[in-house]
Amino acid sequence: MLSWQDLSVYAMDRNRCTIRKQLINNVRGVVRPGELTAILGGSGAGKSSLMTALAFHTGSGVVVHGDVRVNGVQTTSSYMRRHSGFMHQEDMFIETMTVNEHIWFMARMKLDRRIRTSDVRLKIDRLLKDVGLIDRCNTRIGGGDDGKVLSGGEKKRLAFATELLTDPEILFLDEPTTGQDAHSAGVLVSHMTSFASRGRTILCTIHQPSSTIFDSFHRIILLASGRVAFAGTSAQAIQFFSSQGYECPYNYNPADFLVATIAIAPNDASGSGRVAQRICDAFLTSEACNEIDIMLQQELNIARSQSVNSKKNISASRAFKEPSCWLRLYWLLHRGVLQVLRDPSVQMIRILQKMSVATAAGLCFLGAVDFDQLRIQATEGAIYLLVCENTFFPMYATLALIPQELPLLLREYRAGMYSVHLYYTARMISLRACVPQWTLSV
Repeated sequence: MLSWQDLSVYAMDRNRCTIRKQLINNVRGVVRPGELTAILGGSGAGKSSLMTALAFHTGSGVVVHGDVRVNGVQTTSSYMRRHSGFMHQEDMFIETMTVNEHIWFMARMKLDRRIRTSDVRLKIDRLLKDVGLIDRCNTRIGGGDDGKVLSGGEKKRLAFATELLTDPEILFLDEPTTGQDAHSAGVLVSHMTSFASRGRTILCTIHQPSSTIFDSFHRIILLASGRVAFAGTSAQAIQFFSSQGYECPYNYNPADFLVATIAIAPNDASGSGRVAQRICDAFLTSEACNEIDIMLQQELNIARSQSVNSKKNISASRAFKEPSCWLRLYWLLHRGVLQVLRDPSVQMIRILQKMSVATAAGLCFLGAVDFDQLRIQATEGAIYLLVCENTFFPMYATLALIPQELPLLLREYRAGMYSVHLYYTARMISLRACVPQWTLSV
């Protein structure tokens, strides 16, 4: 069970000395295993701030104060990195890779290096079958000229399957249904519910869910201006809001009603803010809040009585063997070579570039075949030019590519998949993977 108490999140200024804004204001809550819990709220309510704080995924300009526990034991960022998954709102893939190539790369970078190849293959096949992508395993993720690429919903399911590779105890999903139609969103939520039924803890943020999707959530957390307006089941939420004088209209989407009631309207910030403040204050004395306090205390008592088992679990987690740096370098090279070889437009530009340089250099040194002093110096100049051309062009190409790939690099680096120097080394080498370039430059 994931629990938190007295949790506050602050956005700091650049020197991290002054609080610029309080994003989350002294909240507490629980997410139980086997349940799908959703965080709802209006824009700026603090949904993503709360979830990233719980997942230890906050940025450098954010400070978190409070107590976050897993099964009653205070957790750390290293524990969360090893035992949880985080599905981001924006999908980032190497689109020239196929589904099978992407999931295989992720498996080799994330899983224990002692796992046999046959077991990895079985795990991947089972995951792709569970999310309905087994028939698309040889399809490119995007960028295909023939139009045979994954749809937006299929990309979301692939991202979901990627996070399930390590079979995480806790799974965080940041607005997983954003940008999808009702059918695709419903399919993804059904997969989330199925995974939760295996005893896993799932917490997601969501924006404007349909009534069908809203009914799929076991519990919800409503946020308003960084405070908890309600936490419990959807039926309890409707009953609580009714007790505060806000009745959900008949045949109205409950999610829209709840969010609209506590949302801060830009044209009436003071009035709507007072409503949200009053509901948040009322929740602190409600029966639902009392249930959370009881669960928090029970979990803490159980953790104290099982402190020996907790130490055993910690020692077991240390037994995980990460992939070696050489193995990670190999798979980074493999991915980089696929990127280079599967982008024909870029390859054509590079080939034309090589031909142009070779032609210009050849014309400049035309006739320098005799071995007198002037022609020997001219030949040395030609050799120097070839060395410079084959040294600096790849370096400049790498420097030009890094800004384009920086978001993906940062995401995978923060997930602990590889170091920066491994990425740069692999990218430098992979840019030399096209054999015709070497042939044309000689």
